[in-house]
Amino acid sequence: MHRLILLRHGQSTWNAENRFTGWTDVGLTDRGVAETRQAAELLKAAGVDIDVAFTSVLNRAIETLHVVLRDMDRLWLPVHKHWRLNERHYGALQGLNKAETAERHSAEQVFLWRRSWDVPPPPIEPDDPRSAVSDRRYAGIAMSNLPRGESLKDTVERVIPFWRDGISPALRLGARVLVSAHGNSLRGLVKHLDNVADQDIPLFEIPTSRPLVYELGEDLVPIRRYFLGENGTMEDIIWPRRSDSAAA
Repeated sequence: MHRLILLRHGQSTWNAENRFTGWTDVGLTDRGVAETRQAAELLKAAGVDIDVAFTSVLNRAIETLHVVLRDMDRLWLPVHKHWRLNERHYGALQGLNKAETAERHSAEQVFLWRRSWDVPPPPIEPDDPRSAVSDRRYAGIAMSNLPRGESLKDTVERVIPFWRDGISPALRLGARVLVSAHGNSLRGLVKHLDNVADQDIPLFEIPTSRPLVYELGEDLVPIRRYFLGENGTMEDIIWPRRSDSAAA
């Protein structure tokens, strides 16, 4: 059996301010750090160990990973960072307050931008200070690969190549893998692993800093998946029966 742990970062400063964050780099709140320390305790209580970790290039996910590894006495483990694990890019919405944006554009429109499968937000211009074009961490990446605004569908298509090239090879070698990332990039992995319907995956909630554990067969098709709770409890996730997963 192969084990994969998915962990959404703890509460960020812009989570607390109800702002669209996307690729904007913000840190954790004190509450976010506390949530993350609790995640480490849940993993230890359940006897879940780690051999290698993957994260995005955004600080809130990196901070989350470091806190978990520190509290588990695993800071020495190899860590791989990649932009393909970044949060969904919210385009020109980045930095805007969600409630104020709903007042301006309607709650229905904001719901589509946030929770639809294939409706992208308004694109950001390359010369906008919020654009990733001039960010050093993306140097060497073709501009055509840098998003200006993504639907969830776009985010999934960005994440899956890294699953195939980075994460799944580590699992096949027998490593117990932790991925510290973001709500939508992790939804992309869940959709791929469990072949979740397009209309269902946008509404799947991944709470901040609550470990989601996958037990995978030799072909990396899920056998079981569950959220960890207090005292080592496991809350199973049961999806409606669908065709075989495309996890491989």
